[in-house]
Amino acid sequence: MCFRLQRMTSANTIYRQFTSQAEIDAEYNAGAAVPDPGAYMARYLERAAHARKHLRCLLDVPFGATRDETLDIFPADRPGAPVFVFVHGGYWRSLSSKEFSGVALGLQALGITTVVVNYSLCPKVTIDEITRQTRAALAWTLRHIGLHGGDPRRVAVGGHSAGAHLSAMCLETRWAEDYGLAPDPLAGAVLVSGIYDIAPLRHSYLQPEILLDDGMIQRDSPLFAVRKCATPTLVTYGGDESREFARQASAFHHAWQQAGNRSELLPQTGANHFTAIDGFEDPASPLCRWLAGVLLSAA
Repeated sequence: MCFRLQRMTSANTIYRQFTSQAEIDAEYNAGAAVPDPGAYMARYLERAAHARKHLRCLLDVPFGATRDETLDIFPADRPGAPVFVFVHGGYWRSLSSKEFSGVALGLQALGITTVVVNYSLCPKVTIDEITRQTRAALAWTLRHIGLHGGDPRRVAVGGHSAGAHLSAMCLETRWAEDYGLAPDPLAGAVLVSGIYDIAPLRHSYLQPEILLDDGMIQRDSPLFAVRKCATPTLVTYGGDESREFARQASAFHHAWQQAGNRSELLPQTGANHFTAIDGFEDPASPLCRWLAGVLLSAA
């Protein structure tokens, strides 16, 4: 059973209580909310380069027909390892897998294989197509990760920002009907600082690149189509993020629970939008511990 949620607006508002693009941008422009966003990107790049230098990796493995559809695989040391598939952010219109190799650092230390997904970007393609590519990457992983030392019975998905949105869309995939896989093939999901109702972004600075319309908002907002799903989910965000990022996380967490699913909500004290994924680099962090817990206990 899918749950359709309605957005509440009045004649004077464009989304919820917001009456202008400036108000929406103030909540959703994460880069403008920190003093030096470039410093966080520089750290991503440094940690990513460190991971590719010091961890075993197989880069740019194709999973689809286009040049953008590739995976970077960081195998665990032992065969038959559980697997985490990470989907990067960038508001669907920037960045790539290469900036996020660092997420493998904490997980590899726990014996978890990490797969980092690359995908095409807006406006070259739509969010519909990016969602399709992300699902295809997961289907490829479930079918082929055994050839790279991973256990297809223990695969989790997760992502950051737009990547959390795309991961949530994967949770609502008709895996049996559309891919011939088990109905709920994923052992867990970690959604970091995601947007689960994308409607406000139609009124934001992003619209010229992401080109949302009514149909895309309905199809590609995971909050509007939560289904019964056996995959346990961690929904998390930075405690220093905007009220809207916190509200989006809470709304999805509660909708996931209302559908009879397992969900935990974790505000990260002191973290902002860019540091909320730092825990993937630390095997002792709450993010890594939660992932290890669901993956190591899976069949």
